[in-house]
Amino acid sequence: MIYRDFKDKRLSMLSMGTMRLPVTDGKIDEAHTAQMIELALKSGVNYFDTAWGYHGGESERVVGRILSSYPRDSYYIATKFPGYDLSNMGKVEEIFLKQLEKTGMEYFDFYLIHNVCELNIDEYLNPAHGTYEYLVEQKKNGRIKHLGFSVHGTTETMNRFLEMYGEHMEFCQIQLNWVDYEFQKAYEKLEILKERGIPVWVMEPLRGGKLAKETDAAKEFSKAYPDFSPVGWSYRFLKSVEGVTTVLSGASSLSQMKENIELFSKDDPLNDEEKEALLSLAKTMTKGIPCTACRYCVKNCPMGIDIPSVIAMYNEHTFTGGGFLAPMRLKSIPEQHRPAACISCGKCKELCPQCIDIPDIMEKFTKAVGN
Repeated sequence: MIYRDFKDKRLSMLSMGTMRLPVTDGKIDEAHTAQMIELALKSGVNYFDTAWGYHGGESERVVGRILSSYPRDSYYIATKFPGYDLSNMGKVEEIFLKQLEKTGMEYFDFYLIHNVCELNIDEYLNPAHGTYEYLVEQKKNGRIKHLGFSVHGTTETMNRFLEMYGEHMEFCQIQLNWVDYEFQKAYEKLEILKERGIPVWVMEPLRGGKLAKETDAAKEFSKAYPDFSPVGWSYRFLKSVEGVTTVLSGASSLSQMKENIELFSKDDPLNDEEKEALLSLAKTMTKGIPCTACRYCVKNCPMGIDIPSVIAMYNEHTFTGGGFLAPMRLKSIPEQHRPAACISCGKCKELCPQCIDIPDIMEKFTKAVGN
């Protein structure tokens, strides 16, 4: 197992995420999950990540119960404050104490302010809720050993969070893989974190399994690189990214766990040529609507729609085949400036150097996300 140093700890570069545990009859298959955790621990994995909302709230309970049968110093457990649900704001103490109870833990090794994004940033920064202050206090009293945050928002949103709370943020969890490195501008987040000396935790290394599939593009790529494998190269890419400390893999079976452990048994990052080739493949896969963000269209939009940003969301939503990111970001935009507000006047289309049928995109996006 590969390890990375974090303060006085050595963390396994492969961590076990628990959002996609095996399920039987609609419930977590606890026996199967216990086998996965046993294999992980025996193979050197020492970081286990859960959260309040995973598996309808049962992930924390099951993971805590299984881990409690092992020596407390043989693993690190992480969970998160569920700020993605705005109704939880102001309930940080109630939720934190319940998480300790559910997991059976006296303390959490790692705790995250979860899913900082456009929809919740104002509430996270609102001192009236006391979220940050309470969690810092738990760090002081030892019930949180290390405090960090996860972010699904833009770099601007991440910067707002760090400007106010960066002093006590010891690590940051971002969506990072060879597609999102440029597609979601993960490289910008990496640079910001590097400047602040904040190490990186990786979520969605395979984009929810999407990058593990043998696509036509992958088959074509393997002609130039015969040793290419979608999962293997995805992890090798992350091994080559500076600042990455641990990679959360949400294995759903014992066989997937075995494969992941094998892939993290050696430190074999991509070389520069392989990395650039993979990033070029990502660009081919994510072309979408060819907006260059010149913003000529924006100044004449009578509804004040930020068209380049909307098209970027549309490309994300289309490539992903749905997902929560685009709808989440749209909800943070005032209704009068959303795609649904487009009146199809065509002024934007007349100014677009790429000849994009912008009103058509606004209509398709509205139908796709329902707002």
